[in-house]
Amino acid sequence: MSKYLNDILANQFQAALSMMRNCIKICPQKYWEGKIANATVRQIVYHTLFCVDMYLSPNAESFKLRDLHRRGGDERGPTWCRGLSKVETLTYLGICRRKAVTTLASETARVLKGPSGFRKFSRSEMHIYNIRHIQHHTGQFSAYLRRVDPTLKGAKLLPWVGSGWK
Repeated sequence: MSKYLNDILANQFQAALSMMRNCIKICPQKYWEGKIANATVRQIVYHTLFCVDMYLSPNAESFKLRDLHRRGGDERGPTWCRGLSKVETLTYLGICRRKAVTTLASETARVLKGPSGFRKFSRSEMHIYNIRHIQHHTGQFSAYLRRVDPTLKGAKLLPWVGSGWK
């Protein structure tokens, strides 16, 4: 069962990250600093990827800041961080994608049933929570892009990805 669940989770992580990547790639530079609710696109996307990276770690103590976090910021604080450029953000997304695939390939049934290391639910549920978090912010990003730029309204430009990396 564990391999089956690991594959499903990996596919859904990759689908969610694919949709975010599509938004980042299609986002004109002039909208990268645009506001979504109380933060900029740059900040929202960075926050999302930071959380993906952190929550894929076994626990809070094992999460280590990367060199790119010196530029983007440490999202564990009470305020939004600066974030990264589009190019750096796409690089970070690739790092998160690889971490998701590697992490999920190594999770055992015992680990998946055990504590998340972050919240008061299981590691399996933490992975689903993490995917939902990606989709929440990707939905905000996609809606923002379609609202501010009529040329981005077509479904083919920002397609739904059902499973896997597309």
